[in-house]
Amino acid sequence: QVQLVESGGGLVQPGGSLRLSCAASGSIFGLSAMDWYRQALGKERELVARLTRVGATSYTDSVKGRFTISRDYEKNTVYLQMRSLKPDDTAVYYCAFHTATSPAPYWGQGTQVTVSS
Repeated sequence: QVQLVESGGGLVQPGGSLRLSCAASGSIFGLSAMDWYRQALGKERELVARLTRVGATSYTDSVKGRFTISRDYEKNTVYLQMRSLKPDDTAVYYCAFHTATSPAPYWGQGTQVTVSS
């Protein structure tokens, strides 16, 4: 059974940085992409960043140039480095793994990021 565990969230002042981690355990076959999503209070969940198995990355416009998604293959962990954080970045952040063997992505439990002075 695949499990994803996020960590690294917290309270940070505007302009600050955080690095989120998503550690995967279990047998993962046919991994095709790893995503970071976020959901702010009262809003729909949105895709923030994606890293494909071949290393291609993509970002939603509001975080381009500020967030970086990366992966540690040995640790089976995906990261989201967040810089120049803004209050609008406040949300619960989730990681998701897409595989060819599962019709639905695997999700983590989420980690809260709050950007406030």
